[in-house]
Amino acid sequence: MLALAACEPGAISQGADFQRKYDGARKALEDGNYDLAVRNYAALMPSAGPLEPRLRLEYAHALLRADRHDEAAAVAGAVARGQSGSNRAAALAVEGTALHESALADMRAGRAAPDKLRRAEAALAEMLRLDPSLDPLGAMQSRRDEIAGSLRRG
Repeated sequence: MLALAACEPGAISQGADFQRKYDGARKALEDGNYDLAVRNYAALMPSAGPLEPRLRLEYAHALLRADRHDEAAAVAGAVARGQSGSNRAAALAVEGTALHESALADMRAGRAAPDKLRRAEAALAEMLRLDPSLDPLGAMQSRRDEIAGSLRRG
């Protein structure tokens, strides 16, 4: 029975191999090798099984760190839509941060980004409502305040 279950597509049947690959992706992210982390997380997705939402969120975080803000926001937003509670809040934190960083990049390039700013603010507001314990030092609230200031300035 166990051998059959291990052959199902999407099952976490790789055991030590999957763990080794995951550890490599996580280490790349923690060491600041974001492009490698993105590639490694992407390679893990087809065999992630029930860990897929968690890996997708880590993938979104790697994209954010690699300055691929729009991609990070899209991936984190998709994760958030499929989650609830603290898991949703964690995904919204990544989505809101990515949208804000994307808006800042747009503004530095001379492009207005009020829609991204509003979406970032909404994601962070919901994140803080769902699980304020994810912002123990107030960084997300500070980001919301910065976004509000940007929206007021036009």
